[in-house]
Amino acid sequence: MEYKELGSTQCRISEIGLGTSKYTGGLEPIRNAIALGVNHIDTAEDYRTEDKVGDAVVGIRDRTFIATKVFPNHFRYDDVLEAAENSLRALSTNYIDLYQLHKPNPDISIDETMRAMDELVDEGKVRYVGVSNFSVGQLEKAQSASQSGIVSNQVRYSLGDRRIEGELLPYCQENDVTVIAYSPLAALWGFSDAKTSPQDRVIETIAKETNKTRAQVALNWCTSKENVVVIPKSNSIERTVENCGASGWRLTADQLSMLDDTYIDE
Repeated sequence: MEYKELGSTQCRISEIGLGTSKYTGGLEPIRNAIALGVNHIDTAEDYRTEDKVGDAVVGIRDRTFIATKVFPNHFRYDDVLEAAENSLRALSTNYIDLYQLHKPNPDISIDETMRAMDELVDEGKVRYVGVSNFSVGQLEKAQSASQSGIVSNQVRYSLGDRRIEGELLPYCQENDVTVIAYSPLAALWGFSDAKTSPQDRVIETIAKETNKTRAQVALNWCTSKENVVVIPKSNSIERTVENCGASGWRLTADQLSMLDDTYIDE
């Protein structure tokens, strides 16, 4: 497993993480991922999977980097503090590695929200602060309001959805903000074979060239980007092993170019 620095923190997280939105896989896929070198496990109060993550890391908490999120309805100062306490209890831990704002809430001042996040950092209950689904403008406002700093932005990014490449990804790369890509396998959803689109045919060709699966090619394409890590969801040990196999090697420049050239921004 390869690791990347989180923002400019000197903390290194696995480039292949584990997402748990709508997770139903139980404890073993999470534990298996950790055994394969995954330390980054992502959850959220809204997912209702924090307790599963907490149960899975009992006895091995020091080997994990747990990220969770506070829901936008809880962005008031007191609500953030209460939500964090609830997440700490659900996760059965006394600190959260990365606490993220799940998505922007224009009805609540970002200054108020970040004041609570900074307090959690000062108290040692949160190590780092991140955001999710923030645009460049929204990210800049959060950065200006934060004393702790914003180390990450979790956004949708995949071979099939590259909208962040226009403005957000370059901004994050230039400002040491890690992009945590969710739904990184979206380009593969809904296709039973590799004959559906030009992109699918390219993915299949490269999978054969590299002796990797199509999912591993898609994940490796994401992690080839500077400052980008991925958090695919897996409900099975088999899929967890496959996803982890996307790390430890790199697509060639020609293969990356072939994949880039197939994208159509709809």
